[in-house]
Amino acid sequence: MSRRTRAPRRLVVDGQVWLWNVGHTHPGCRTYLTLRRSEPRDALLRLTFEAGPGRVTAGFTFGTGEVAAVDGGHLNLNEPGVVRRFVDLAGARGLLPYEPGVREADGWPLFDALTEAPSEIR
Repeated sequence: MSRRTRAPRRLVVDGQVWLWNVGHTHPGCRTYLTLRRSEPRDALLRLTFEAGPGRVTAGFTFGTGEVAAVDGGHLNLNEPGVVRRFVDLAGARGLLPYEPGVREADGWPLFDALTEAPSEIR
């Protein structure tokens, strides 16, 4: 049995349950990682990765959920360990939502931090 691509997946970080999924939209060729708290259910963070100079998102040569920088670094947003690293770093940078609503943020600065020093959260 295969999992539906857009169906939320569950991740527990320090006792907090997160529901997450990955998608890709056009126009603009954007890949996104959506993180939603289980409680309150309507507190959501959407990290967007827009294709552009030096930035590659899912498409012809990549699978859905893969993002890369031409000058180095590649992450697969479908891997729970990668998502965990984004949750940790987003928390360290004050991006995680605590109140109802949608918070949208550019995911590339987090990508850069994670691919420059994978073992450190900056």
